[in-house]
Amino acid sequence: MPTAKPVRWIARSHDDLRAFPRAARRAIGYALHFAQMGDKHPSAKPMRGFGGAGVLEIVEDHDGNAYRAVYTVKFSEAVYVLHAFRKKSKKGIETPKQEIELVRKRLKRAEEDHRSRSKDTGDEP
Repeated sequence: MPTAKPVRWIARSHDDLRAFPRAARRAIGYALHFAQMGDKHPSAKPMRGFGGAGVLEIVEDHDGNAYRAVYTVKFSEAVYVLHAFRKKSKKGIETPKQEIELVRKRLKRAEEDHRSRSKDTGDEP
């Protein structure tokens, strides 16, 4: 049986997720567990605009609100949760640009964290 990868939270992503309603938190946590085990939950979809970067978005609808958690599996040693937010826009399914920009910034922070941890363990090529 595979070992679960650790989850690493970038910036406020953990606090933001903890502010979600309990049912949404549980559903997103379950989907993140799939990622930790090297699998992809059906509610996790590749996030547009990130090409092959391995950035996925978990979509959870609860009580008429849309909750999102964005994570990356780009790094083999951990699942990095980049962002968690309630989608406020009622028009269309497109993620607002400011949310995408925040994900881009946090992906860079995850890359920096990965590099620093790789140097510490000597795993960097």
